[in-house]
Amino acid sequence: MARRCGRATTRFTEEIQKHARKIATSAVWLCLCLLFPSATEAGLYTASDQVVLLTPENAESVLINSTAAIFVEFYASWCGHCIAFAPVYKSLARDITEWKPAVDLAAIDCAAEENRKVCTAFGIRAYPTIKFFHAYSKAESKGEAFKGTTTPSTHDVRVLRHRIIDKLENHEEPWPPACPPLEPTSQAEIDSFFETNNVQHLALIFEDTNSYIGREVTLDLLQFETVAVRRVLSTEKVLVTKLGVTDFPSCYLYSPEGNFTRLDVNIEARTFYSYALQRLPGVTRSGKPPPVTLDVLANNTQEPWKPFNEYKVYMADLESTLHFSLRVELAAHTVIKGEALTSLKEYISVLAKYFPGRPVVMNLLKSLNARLQNQTGDEISYEAIGEILDNSAQSPDTALPEGVRWVGCQGSQPHLRRYPCGMWILFHVLTVQAKNTGGTDPKEVLSAMRKYVRSFFGCTACAEHFEIMASESLVEVNTFSSAALWLWSRHNRVNNRLAGALSEDPNFPKIQWPSPEMCPACHSVKENGEHRWSQEQVLPFLMSYFSSSNILTDYLESESQIVVKQREKHASRQQALEAQEHVQRKAREALDSMTHPPPSQSTVQDEEEEEEEEEEEEEGGERAAVEGKTLETTPWAKPEMEVGRGRRQAHKKPSIVGLRMRELQEDIVDLDSFVNQHYKAKALQVAASGRVKRRTLQRKEEQDPGPVFGLAVELDVGLRMAGLQPVEADFELHVGQQRKQLQRRELTGQHFVEEAELSQRGRWMSVLNIGFSKVDISLCVILYFLSSMCLLVMYLFFKNRLRLRRDKVALP
Repeated sequence: MARRCGRATTRFTEEIQKHARKIATSAVWLCLCLLFPSATEAGLYTASDQVVLLTPENAESVLINSTAAIFVEFYASWCGHCIAFAPVYKSLARDITEWKPAVDLAAIDCAAEENRKVCTAFGIRAYPTIKFFHAYSKAESKGEAFKGTTTPSTHDVRVLRHRIIDKLENHEEPWPPACPPLEPTSQAEIDSFFETNNVQHLALIFEDTNSYIGREVTLDLLQFETVAVRRVLSTEKVLVTKLGVTDFPSCYLYSPEGNFTRLDVNIEARTFYSYALQRLPGVTRSGKPPPVTLDVLANNTQEPWKPFNEYKVYMADLESTLHFSLRVELAAHTVIKGEALTSLKEYISVLAKYFPGRPVVMNLLKSLNARLQNQTGDEISYEAIGEILDNSAQSPDTALPEGVRWVGCQGSQPHLRRYPCGMWILFHVLTVQAKNTGGTDPKEVLSAMRKYVRSFFGCTACAEHFEIMASESLVEVNTFSSAALWLWSRHNRVNNRLAGALSEDPNFPKIQWPSPEMCPACHSVKENGEHRWSQEQVLPFLMSYFSSSNILTDYLESESQIVVKQREKHASRQQALEAQEHVQRKAREALDSMTHPPPSQSTVQDEEEEEEEEEEEEEGGERAAVEGKTLETTPWAKPEMEVGRGRRQAHKKPSIVGLRMRELQEDIVDLDSFVNQHYKAKALQVAASGRVKRRTLQRKEEQDPGPVFGLAVELDVGLRMAGLQPVEADFELHVGQQRKQLQRRELTGQHFVEEAELSQRGRWMSVLNIGFSKVDISLCVILYFLSSMCLLVMYLFFKNRLRLRRDKVALP
């Protein structure tokens, strides 16, 4: 009695503890709902769960007059039972993802204010409530409710799957058009099957009456063409006897030629049948192009097919992933700062620690990691990262190959697989390397992967789905083994979600990996026949498959070739930069010449005349030394210099303001009035120019060349005449040098010479060298004559007047 009481007490205590735990769990969920209202508003499901999210806008279009049967969960996000049921409902959605053309799952959060009218319209009073809506349901239909949704049996995916099949079998007319027949077949139907159906394979699943395997496999193959599945009951004695079937369940293939062959699988179960049938020759997913044969891929001239071993990992894929990640995805961010910079640091740190790369690649990753870890500011430009990736410092044995060489991740089309495949393989390798090399943080690789995908991964929807998976269960990872298994299970979940999508390569279908052929020990079944992953076998397979010893270096360039290409690229880039700088310098010079014009012709002439004066002074000093004369300036040298300076000043600014510019006429003037001043100025001007032309009585013409004469003021000063005498030898030398200088001026630019000649003819003359034209002389003569006549008239006038006055005085 005491024992019974003790047992009863113990049992009662356990019940109390369970009840207390439930209360604590409910309290925690209530706190989470209060603290995180956004999560409450978002509901328990997302688009990545393969569940249709109902709203007031789409509820009617999804549930009413639909071509597929719909199962809907009406739940409240604050309900504890709903929260506990959500993982089961998500697993069910993943399990029957291939059934979607015939049946689909949906959910709606009745706790949301905007959804309450919808839930009320369908008569929802308790949560969770699952209702079944037939295909082509009427507008007044409220669905058929599932009973006992809160019982433990309904938390079994297998039970829910069987209930869905029962609802489909009892479906009223009209039948969902995409749903295949689920009733058992007969000998008569099989005999005429290929006459009425255009398929290549007919799979017959022999099973007992209460088995669901045949119907499940039939729905699993719903989205695949050229194959059909029919169930044959063990009571169909004719077929059973004809084929000698003794095992139930078992699967046989029936060909159009009338041959029967047994399907070879590891375990006689639903999952193994479905996988084997989907891989039959010629079987393709509906709406997808047929797989491309290897000979066609090999003949593709754009990118020849690279044969590879599916049991190996290729370093070419890993290095191609690094190239695309670091040189393409990161390049989209001109400046990396804040959370993105933290994500980049963790990502590069993980690569530098655990990437099993070649020495040149590892040297570059370590260099980049050191640069980022020493980053003091809160941002960094991609240009600085690009210089390290390109090894602009030319560090020895440091390089990252450019371009991509996909091998194990190559696709039948250029837009299929490739970088996403390479990213998955990269992080699988890193998780395994972290375990093999003795890392310290089990979540280090997964955390870095999560942050990188969130900050930099180009596919926004993919990043959101991965973030949802990480936020749900990444906290459960506490060992390196669990980290490797977590990434593997999430990878399979993504494969399940993307199966049949446009991104699926027909040559590489999205399957639950590894396949039974690749790892038979990884697959097993439960007592009820459900498929089960043997994680104790999956982990060793992952550790072996993604180990550094299983990585092949086929299709890679040698390290020396990579370094040489990098140097050549660096050299060509330097040449391009130098050429660009040269072009920019020329452009700046041209721009400066436009904004700041070159010195005027007068300035150039002044500089040239100063140079000539210096040369003349030097030559004059040399002649004086040779002839034994003193270094004093000759009587005509000083006036010449003064005249030259006066001429330069007159060219810069006219000395006589308002005087009209006019060309210099011939040298014949009135000797009676201007001979002294004119010839003196003319002598000085000729001395400054270095030579003189012979005078002629013809206008603007020169006589035949003759001996050159030098000027001197040795004649009679009283006559104020300038004489001509032969030129000395040193003076001829001086004239030759001046001719060379004139030639040098002509090389400077023809327009300068022309402007100099115009300026020479039309420049303002100084006071000592003013010239007069014939018009000026005529005007002067006329004015002189008029003034003389005026003086004569005045003289006569005053003379007559004086005479008259005298006559008056003389009168008595």
